[in-house]
Amino acid sequence: MAALGDVPLFNSPLETGLRALVVLDAFYPRPCTISELTWFDHLVVHTADVEGPSSLHPDLPSRGGELLVRRQLIDEGVHLLLNAGLIALVDGADGVRYVAGEEAPSFIELMEATYSARLKSCAEWLADRFGALPEEELRTVVHQRLGRWTLEFQGEGTLYEPSA
Repeated sequence: MAALGDVPLFNSPLETGLRALVVLDAFYPRPCTISELTWFDHLVVHTADVEGPSSLHPDLPSRGGELLVRRQLIDEGVHLLLNAGLIALVDGADGVRYVAGEEAPSFIELMEATYSARLKSCAEWLADRFGALPEEELRTVVHQRLGRWTLEFQGEGTLYEPSA
């Protein structure tokens, strides 16, 4: 068993899974695909990119490339919290989606650090801003803000070329 000091906390499935949980809780009862969670994970920490509150993370010039590594981390993080019962799977006609589990609000309430409070606030803003958008419109927003190449590297399931 690895020592606690050997467990990565930043850019880990645990970190991205917890952010996904906060986002899913803010969006509840709207279920999200893994692609949407990947986009929301980026947008929740870079809210200023979409005319939102000040971003949680620094505005680095190559931050659009972050999506390239986030997809797998989000997938691993969601499954980690799915196994913990904090995220629930919704299997519908349009595929697999995820929602905050029954215990999510109680768990999230325990997150009291300054960063956590800002994350929750940004997630609420994100849900208010994008919660009603269908996935296709959300893809268009991501395409316009982050560029087509970030979508291409996420795979065929997320590639979308908006009409001109």
